[in-house]
Amino acid sequence: MVAFTKILKKFDKVSCQKASANYLKEVKRSHFVSSDKVVRLMDEVESIFTTHFANNDRKKAMKFLRPQQHKDSHMVTFLVGLSTGCFVSLFSVYAILAHLCGIFSATNEPAYMETVYPVFSVFALLSLHLFLYGCNLFMWKNTRINYNFIFEFSPSTALKHRDAFLISTTLMTTVIGAMVVHLLLRAADFSPAQIDAIPGVLLLFFIALLICPFDIFYRPTRYCFIRVIRNIICSPFYKVLLVDFFMADQLTSQIPLLRHLETSGCHIFSRVFKTHHPEVCHSGRLYMEITYIISFLPYFWRALQCVRRWFDDGDVNHLANMGKYVSAMVAAGARVTYSRQHDHLWFAIVLITSVVATIYQLYWDFIKDWGFLNPNSINPWLRDDLILKNKSIYYMSMAVNVVLRVTWVETIMHFKIGRVQSRLLDFVLAALEVIRRGHWNFYRLENEHLNNVGHYRAVKTVPLPFRETDSD
Repeated sequence: MVAFTKILKKFDKVSCQKASANYLKEVKRSHFVSSDKVVRLMDEVESIFTTHFANNDRKKAMKFLRPQQHKDSHMVTFLVGLSTGCFVSLFSVYAILAHLCGIFSATNEPAYMETVYPVFSVFALLSLHLFLYGCNLFMWKNTRINYNFIFEFSPSTALKHRDAFLISTTLMTTVIGAMVVHLLLRAADFSPAQIDAIPGVLLLFFIALLICPFDIFYRPTRYCFIRVIRNIICSPFYKVLLVDFFMADQLTSQIPLLRHLETSGCHIFSRVFKTHHPEVCHSGRLYMEITYIISFLPYFWRALQCVRRWFDDGDVNHLANMGKYVSAMVAAGARVTYSRQHDHLWFAIVLITSVVATIYQLYWDFIKDWGFLNPNSINPWLRDDLILKNKSIYYMSMAVNVVLRVTWVETIMHFKIGRVQSRLLDFVLAALEVIRRGHWNFYRLENEHLNNVGHYRAVKTVPLPFRETDSD
């Protein structure tokens, strides 16, 4: 694949044309890119070389077989370890300084929780999601799930699991470092109005880095992310690809992050333009209207994708899938309203809508997305084709998914706890939903790899270019 890419790049340069993109599409459809058998043969060659030419020292063998990859993987592993060590050290320093500065005292607590906490929560949830995506990449690679082919990623620029871990740890290390600087300046009696701008500056920095046109910090991945977000926002006007719906599903699990962005953006604009008081960012009609919109948008975009797929394919299952997201929108709106109006009527509405939405979601998770609960399967209540050898993992994963799907119960119980404890509990629940989504991702792509359930590929399996032969 690398050879073809370099040949076509040279061809474009010499002929002053831009034909490589069309040719690479044909190359990516070829058997040596998508075939699992080719991968197994590669493993056999490596095993033979390791046994006969490297004295069973796989590390030594890899230096000969994959010298550049071996070097790069060690460098990235070192950077991940370095970033993780910095993160742990800075977090320990932050915890000590927060205690010494009395940041959670009765006088400092409201201002800190309203201005600083939302921004740092955004980065924490994003970092967790990136870490879990790295775990997904690691598991997909080890279980031979061809995620690059399924997502239509370029193998030369697609993120590896070490890259995802590096981005995650670097992001959180930077954020924790900013939190430590914020506490040090607060302890030095700097003006709160000045130092509370640090989280906003950090947020603007990362937004600028995301759209940076220079070829630094994974530009192909950043631009791919922006392109996918554009496709999601304009869902009815673009044909839905697998990566588009997959990213839209990730957004449905990051509604708390989007609401923190709402609060952070409101505080930044109120300080810069001085158009209103910061109190407006937590109450008032406009705040509630934006909260409703943010709670609906990810589900709304996903529902529009289902409508577009129904329009393209004519499959009524897409309309049934749309019904799942509509029920989730109704339940989310009811919970937002109940958080402001604590009466028996809204309690009953929240309970009914949330139970219906949860049952709908669990049905779609297990039967449609994961392909489980098949009573006629050779693997009881699972599906015929499985990648993991230990079947008990699938049963435990189903139980975990059920538990994490009903965490909304906390929102209607209204525990009598303080502001800090309440925010911490909300953050933990948001993190659990992100963990559930990372857990869901693996089985969804496993089912797509084995059964082409989304019908994004023309055929379920790719025929191999050589005749099947029996082997010992």
